[in-house]
Amino acid sequence: MTQTSSSTAGRTFQLEPAIALNGTVRVPGDKSMSHRSIMFGGIAQGVTEVQGFLEGEDSLHTLEAFQAMGVKIERGGAGEVTLYGRGVAALTAPPAPIYLGNSGTGMRLLTGLLAGMNIPATLSGDASLTGRPMRRIVDPLSQMGASILTGENGTPPLTIRNTAPLTGIEYTCPMASAQVKSAILLAGLHASGTTTVHEPAITRDHTERMLRGFGVEVDVSGLSASIRGGQQLTATSLTVPGDISSSAFFLVGASMTPGSNLTLPGVGMNPSRTGVIDILRLMGANIRISNERVTGGEPVADLEVEGTRLKGIHVPEELVSLAIDEFPALFVAAAGAEGETIVTGAEELRVKETDRIQVMADGLRALGGDISDTPDGAIIRGKRLSGGVADSCGDHRTAMSFSMASLISDGPITVLDCDNVNTSFPGFAQIAGAAGLHIMESQGSTDT
Repeated sequence: MTQTSSSTAGRTFQLEPAIALNGTVRVPGDKSMSHRSIMFGGIAQGVTEVQGFLEGEDSLHTLEAFQAMGVKIERGGAGEVTLYGRGVAALTAPPAPIYLGNSGTGMRLLTGLLAGMNIPATLSGDASLTGRPMRRIVDPLSQMGASILTGENGTPPLTIRNTAPLTGIEYTCPMASAQVKSAILLAGLHASGTTTVHEPAITRDHTERMLRGFGVEVDVSGLSASIRGGQQLTATSLTVPGDISSSAFFLVGASMTPGSNLTLPGVGMNPSRTGVIDILRLMGANIRISNERVTGGEPVADLEVEGTRLKGIHVPEELVSLAIDEFPALFVAAAGAEGETIVTGAEELRVKETDRIQVMADGLRALGGDISDTPDGAIIRGKRLSGGVADSCGDHRTAMSFSMASLISDGPITVLDCDNVNTSFPGFAQIAGAAGLHIMESQGSTDT
């Protein structure tokens, strides 16, 4: 689905050419884990304390959803959330439709959870979310006995209706998607029998890890995960590490610019999420991993990046699912690399917040890049960019990626439609500016 706009209102990033990134950047808490910390703490028995919660719009919509269902939640200092869980039985049907903004994770996981708990609700979102495919979760949940109405073409809003208790199934996913896997497992948590999900490739496993932290048994064998219905969650305390997807913009920016020297402390290093580091290293990046430790069942480390000139590669397809959210940034790395970069097997990028292949290809071409998009990826020939206007089409990850392109551009760059950056990275412009980007934010309407 091609995303275009003839006029864009809202936040715009204006960037002058920059030469390097230096210093220390602390990225916000992991978005995937922040969603799950609220969902699991909200249905657990007892008091759950969360540190490092991402106070972005997406995660806050999930928090508000559980408040609407009767969970007492207190906000403390930055990133501190306390949930007073009383178990599944204490949750009540929300009095109004739940609005999830831009969050596909929030909608897909919450649909599985509520369907399993037999809580009727309507889930809606913004214009971007309303265009995202939901049959991929509705179909397997229906096989379990759920009754879920979708909008036209299997898109949101989703309406979950009362049914008999769900029955566990064995399901083979046609695509590698942690959101689909998680939705089915969360429905299986309250279904009779055992629910098993088979995947075609490795995807992030935050659901499995965090459920174990709340006392739930999850069996994982190769590309399969199983959960036994009827298990109860017990409250816990957890710390959400820095989001590697948010780190990716800075990893790319520093890796591709000689003279950069950047440290990113406390970044989540879940092996199902570190594909971006592997790909950048294959391109010649100097990324050092130090101070490795485990927090709340998740590996964490400090990352140190020394800039160099990257080289184009054919990205190994086995790494694609391990870096699917980081590809907008990786497209920028390829745009400035020496030689040709080929991306294949990444068709999932076309059904994210936007068609990320199309948006990145159109935007990089508008900035003077040499890129040909293909059905499942792109062919990118590296060169200096000339600058220009790139439309992020309301996608937080493409907006931040185009901003990093100012490090390989000879002219100024304007990035349109940047409001949704706040969904995952509040304060991005200030933090990026402190590290070396010449970035200014403006509000208003720009015709394109």
